Amino acid sequence: MVTPLPDAKTAVAILATAPIPGVAKTQLIPSIGEQAAAFLQERLTDRAVTTALSAEVGRVTLWGTPDTSHDTFLSMVARKPLTLRPQPAGDLGARMLAAATAAQGPVLLIGTACPALTPRHLRSTAKALQDGAEVVLIPAEDGGYVLIGLRRPEPSLFAQIPWGTPKVLAETRARVIASRLVLNEFPPLWDVETADDLPRMLREIPELALTATG
Repeated sequence: MVTPLPDAKTAVAILATAPIPGVAKTQLIPSIGEQAAAFLQERLTDRAVTTALSAEVGRVTLWGTPDTSHDTFLSMVARKPLTLRPQPAGDLGARMLAAATAAQGPVLLIGTACPALTPRHLRSTAKALQDGAEVVLIPAEDGGYVLIGLRRPEPSLFAQIPWGTPKVLAETRARVIASRLVLNEFPPLWDVETADDLPRMLREIPELALTATG
């Protein structure tokens, strides 16, 4: 039996790539160019930070790579109540596990590629952890996930996962079941990874329109 944590705060960890031309949003570069891809990453990062802070579920940490001294990161930390930390070495799973461990309690892990993620999603998933779930997931429509929430670090959910493939969600779900963890899975959301995702982004979130045209 899992005990509810009604008074617990839930940290939010945002893993973000600095908006460096040629480094950020590389799958979009062939269609919109390096500068526009980097600008889009900057806007998506700002949106993720704003969403996390607006949810007011707990402290927010921005985990940056490859350079936390990038002006975008420093400007956000100067203007907003969040902590900036460098992502450690290792694959995505190792970096996510490090962020989960650093939270020292319930945590929601998100990236920056899902502009459809809202404060309401964060509040709902945080509440699910407080109410007894040990793992919460918001799937991505492409077979990954846009959010994973944990009551405590679970190394098995991050080791040897085929990151960047449509198998991520299924493999993670299988690990949760094998570990007999209590899972609460939410409806899927869309994210922005390839040029095929841009028309939907422009249609559903028109304020991001200028970022896709440079």
